[in-house]
Amino acid sequence: MPATRLHLVRHGEVHNPDRVLYGRLPGFGLSELGGRMALASATAWKDAGVDVRRIVASPLQRTQESAAPWSNAYGLDVTLDERIIEPTNRYEGQPPGFTKRSLGRPAEWPWIANPFRPSWGEAYESIAGRMLAAMTTAWESVDEGDVVLVSHQLPIWMVHRKLAGESLWHDPRKRRCDLSSITTVERVPATPTGRFTEVGYADPAQELRATAVDEGAV
Repeated sequence: MPATRLHLVRHGEVHNPDRVLYGRLPGFGLSELGGRMALASATAWKDAGVDVRRIVASPLQRTQESAAPWSNAYGLDVTLDERIIEPTNRYEGQPPGFTKRSLGRPAEWPWIANPFRPSWGEAYESIAGRMLAAMTTAWESVDEGDVVLVSHQLPIWMVHRKLAGESLWHDPRKRRCDLSSITTVERVPATPTGRFTEVGYADPAQELRATAVDEGAV
């Protein structure tokens, strides 16, 4: 038997005092609050008796740090998978308002030429494709139980929209993928050729988010 369910976990709050778009830039780890958010997420699943058998994380610092409480709670090592990493973005390192600033920079006009793709970074279809491929690998990596994949907001949101049959282009301000949230999917029917379907969304760190800053995601 393969896995029962997959849980797509977003990382916790990132230490980002300048509020830049951090993307794949090194050195952006969790804040102290972000660490507590990650712990809340893992603790909620452990206390609920969720049978996690494998933990996979994006290779970026913030996701590895968010995976650590899961590793401690379940006594499992963390496996890294490049396919669930944050997408590339030409605006990495810039503060908010970067697309508007491009209007006054002719050299950057190609970056904003096609927001439906989008032209400033990795294509939405590419993000969804690699995420689903990683999910298939994760689903087949255990004989039973669940797998946790610690990833990023946009990749998880692309999975949500792809599985829902919705357009991948969207308003980033309306993503339902909060810090340390958990989006759960399963395969129906439970065979290698069955399709994934979303079956749940949880927000274990909601009470910690009152003072959180969620800026800098791609």
